[in-house]
Amino acid sequence: MHTQHQQYAWVGTYHPHGEGLYRFTLDPITGALSNKTLAHTLTNAAQLAIAPDGNTLYLASEVEQGVVQALRIDDAGELHLLNEVASGGAGPVSLSLTPTGRYLLVANYGSGSVAVLPVNADGSLGDATDTHQDSGEPGVAKPEAAVEGSFAISGHSAPHAHMIAADPRGKFVFSTDLGLDRIYQYRFDDQSGKLIPNDPPFISASSKGAGPRHFVFTSKGDALWLINEEASTLTHYVLDNSGRLKEGKTVSALPAGYKGTSFAAGLALSTDGKQLYVANRLHNSIGHFTVTADGILTHQDDVWTRGDYPRTLTLDKEGRWLYVMNQRSDNITRFRVAQDGRLSFEPDYTPVGSPSQMVISP
Repeated sequence: MHTQHQQYAWVGTYHPHGEGLYRFTLDPITGALSNKTLAHTLTNAAQLAIAPDGNTLYLASEVEQGVVQALRIDDAGELHLLNEVASGGAGPVSLSLTPTGRYLLVANYGSGSVAVLPVNADGSLGDATDTHQDSGEPGVAKPEAAVEGSFAISGHSAPHAHMIAADPRGKFVFSTDLGLDRIYQYRFDDQSGKLIPNDPPFISASSKGAGPRHFVFTSKGDALWLINEEASTLTHYVLDNSGRLKEGKTVSALPAGYKGTSFAAGLALSTDGKQLYVANRLHNSIGHFTVTADGILTHQDDVWTRGDYPRTLTLDKEGRWLYVMNQRSDNITRFRVAQDGRLSFEPDYTPVGSPSQMVISP
């Protein structure tokens, strides 16, 4: 039984090709995007998170002194600014809500800092209840685990926080730092909104110069998959009851035999946890893996994105469609997801300047 009510897809973009935040109508049956509307003109409105009830959208402007806006979505899909607060650093690149919805977590790439923003009853944001500044020696510039011929060198100059998220129970928070080759581990106090460094406070990336970027939790929250941007590798981590990560197996996100440069980017895990999809920028592919219960990956396919520089991947709520944000070719491409997780291209391109991220109203 498919619901027929209006569904919206919200797409954040990079300046100047993208003029801000775009709204599309999403057909729940065909997966098609239509009625493209420039909904908000915030510069570099590239990072998004949506409240579980679908009534509030959080939008970060990836600029030097980062800001985050809270926007109310009305029944017609129009946006109303609730308020704007500082992101707790420069260049916010990741927003995520804690499971209770009481806090918005922010990673600031430019400054290498993370922040906790409280969510008020009306959906607006308060000033940060906590901020942490990453510090330490930057990782090696050349990723030792990258494929032969790779010059995938980006941010090993200073701290660069790339993502922050709570585990599904909301007891622990993890953040990646691409510049320092670290994954930070925190215990989280949902009452005070404080991040308490765990013991140890961080672990090193799975290889030198790997550049840890994004991660996805299993539905149980007992493990996660992490993509390393510069090494183009996927690492499995098991999460213990104390909120500590234990490194498991690492596999390449690229097809066997590929040589040269590619930057791994977004990840998407199916709701049942059995299919994992990875965006490979420059190789311009979606790596498809099947996942066993113990976290073993089996490489299934590499599917051409039909675009350039796929930044993020978004699965619709029923897991029937996969959307690819192709940043450099200024379009979104769409793939049908079969029962076995295999992807097939739907030949309709959605033009949008420098798409960064998509979220879908629940």
